[in-house]
Amino acid sequence: MNPRPFLERLNAAIEGIIYAAKTQRSVRLQFLAAFVVLLVSLFLPLTRTELLFLFFTIILVIFAELVNTSVEQVVNLFSPSPHPLAKAAKDVAAGAVFIACFGALVMAYFIIFPALSPFLTRWILITKHSSEYLTFAALTAVIVLVVVLKAVFGRGTPLYGGMPSGHAALAFALGTALTVLTENPLVMLLSFFLALLVSTSRLLHGIHTKLEVALGAILGTLVTALMFQVFR
Repeated sequence: MNPRPFLERLNAAIEGIIYAAKTQRSVRLQFLAAFVVLLVSLFLPLTRTELLFLFFTIILVIFAELVNTSVEQVVNLFSPSPHPLAKAAKDVAAGAVFIACFGALVMAYFIIFPALSPFLTRWILITKHSSEYLTFAALTAVIVLVVVLKAVFGRGTPLYGGMPSGHAALAFALGTALTVLTENPLVMLLSFFLALLVSTSRLLHGIHTKLEVALGAILGTLVTALMFQVFR
């Protein structure tokens, strides 16, 4: 049997990578992570040696993920029903990916974190002396926590229903931020009155229960107050 031409083999290899990216969520996440890391590295003062190690680590992780996908497909072909050896083969391949990812995290800590540390320090200092940045960070933190909690409880969507109420959380977070920034009793009363109206509207439309609204209000208030207390 004559060997296939080089271009044909290259095309087959590229098709294999595309197949893995289309069918495997973990492969797509690895490519996305690699893109983000490479993009960040462009703005960091890394040496040529550090970039080489970083690039090699990215290749190693993606290589392990592709091999894991290949092993899973072969095992599924020859053992469509559950079998202890099939499970062992998949577990070993997944273990290889885990080790590669762990090595990538260690490499990122020793290469990226020291270069990124001055930028993080500067961002923290800006946040501590900037009410706008701190307010934005607090509202972002509230949104992230609401989405995470809704995913944990498995109810509703990020914008509709579920535990806790995102509208109540954001309304009370904004009211808390305005209270801290202005230190004005009238502004505080008006801000929390508007937050209460927003929360009540979620109850009247039957989108949330009283518990969901109450927990959202508590979450927004506490997270915002805590962030202003720590960073301001």
